[in-house]
Amino acid sequence: MSLAEPEAVVSTHRLTVAFPGCEALREVDLQVPRGTVVALLGENGAGKTTLIQTLTGFLRPTAGSCRVLGLDPATSALEIRRRIGYVADAPALYDWMRAGEIGWFAASFYEAGYLERYREFIARYEVPEDRKIRHLSKGQRAKVALALALAHDPELLILDEPTSGLDPLVRREFLESMLERVASGRTVLLASHQISEVERVADCVAILHQGRVRLFDSLSHLRETVSEVTVSFEFAETELPQPAPPARMLREQVEGRQRKILVQGLGDDALAQWKSRPGVAGVRVRSAALDELFAACIRHGADFGSATAEVLSLGSSEVA
Repeated sequence: MSLAEPEAVVSTHRLTVAFPGCEALREVDLQVPRGTVVALLGENGAGKTTLIQTLTGFLRPTAGSCRVLGLDPATSALEIRRRIGYVADAPALYDWMRAGEIGWFAASFYEAGYLERYREFIARYEVPEDRKIRHLSKGQRAKVALALALAHDPELLILDEPTSGLDPLVRREFLESMLERVASGRTVLLASHQISEVERVADCVAILHQGRVRLFDSLSHLRETVSEVTVSFEFAETELPQPAPPARMLREQVEGRQRKILVQGLGDDALAQWKSRPGVAGVRVRSAALDELFAACIRHGADFGSATAEVLSLGSSEVA
């Protein structure tokens, strides 16, 4: 498969989901490449859970389309659910069952080998098989949910705020599990608001705001192309020329005699113009952090667009 036609595990085209008086998703376009961790970021109410419920067939689109593992969730929801793993922020587990029993129960829905792999996972996570679910800590319950989702070796693992409320050590174990999945050629779609944590493991990031995708790109490309520029002025603030396209100024913030500018695609010529501007005392440039990009999208309405070809090329080596 060529780079022009890379394989997408999840694909949406102008996906829209509306409820009475509310559009939860608005023309969402996403391409999740195979063998990557894609972080889906957004504040509460941004549409992350609605998107996941649509991908898994629990909600039907109002307009547009989506496909998961090449299948339409509206007509093949059961087949999709057999082939994916899903962990919610508050997983629904049978409290009266023991940790070992719930694995035996779930194994009846899958092929042979599920129970053995489930037991391997909970042993690794140090969850006692003979303890009832109701007596497990929140972190242990989360580990049981993850073991249930992984025991059938799903092609796609979907996590909806899985580390919410967990202690740092358990969150780290979750993140390490995601890297192991990708190393084996599997794909992870991780919805979260823990920006600093997902930045450590994600290959790509999609930021949802008010139901729209404000940013969708690979982290490596964002680090190369988006900078925070701090311009210091000698006395009063000096007018700075706008950089020539395709560069774009996404956010400006004035702090005394300094101006902090978030800019995409800033070239050497524009940077040299700013440095030589009368009244400019100094210019510092660094790569923008993910939390700064998130703030630009959410607080300032910046729309970064997407670099879909760049994002999808991450997974092309798996299918070339």
